[in-house]
Amino acid sequence: MNRQDTTVTLPWMGAGTEFLGRIVDVLPDDAFRAPSALPGWSRAHVVAHLARNAEALSRLANWARTGIETPMYADREQRAAEIESSAQAPVERLRRELVSTADELDAALAALDDAAWRAEVRTALGRAIPATEVPWMRVREVWLHAVDLDAGGALTDLPLEIVDALLDEVTVTLSSREGCPAARLAPLDRDRTWPLGPEPAERIVEVRGDAARVLGWLIGRSAGGVDAVDAGGAPAAVPAAPRWL
Repeated sequence: MNRQDTTVTLPWMGAGTEFLGRIVDVLPDDAFRAPSALPGWSRAHVVAHLARNAEALSRLANWARTGIETPMYADREQRAAEIESSAQAPVERLRRELVSTADELDAALAALDDAAWRAEVRTALGRAIPATEVPWMRVREVWLHAVDLDAGGALTDLPLEIVDALLDEVTVTLSSREGCPAARLAPLDRDRTWPLGPEPAERIVEVRGDAARVLGWLIGRSAGGVDAVDAGGAPAAVPAAPRWL
């Protein structure tokens, strides 16, 4: 999957925003302060982050359109401070901002012409990308954090194509990390595998399970529903994947 193909990623983004919205809409107000599935974050933190992320990606879209450099965040400290401050806001405001910032991002992306889509901007980590990659960045945020709310959404709710696209991206990213295990990801509900870690390896562990479960293990969301075998087919310990984000 080409993560810069906006004919694919923009619909994925829209569907993810709707999926997220359905979960948040039925979440009782008093449940916002309960813990999310992310360590140290309440559900309010997750919603606050998603609103601030939409604003940050809108800045990238405006940068691409105008040529005026507008980074996602000044620095990590500013990002963390904005999320923490926003998480303390009244629930009504959190609900409203989740919707309004997503609408603003949609409008900012809709304003891009062909030249602006090709313009180069930078992620919060400083990676240079064309603006065509911005929708994919939001796809990851809305789908995965909807699950992180721990309010009814699950990785098994993600469309198959998005699960595969995430496996494509994350295996490449983690394979360059120090300490990444040599493994082959072999989802039982797919007819392909994904290599992970250094290649070639004399002995390689094969991690198995449904694709959504394998993804959960890979991105550190859940280790349940996966097992592993060694090169000879004997049961093996499921390796630990490096931290993704």
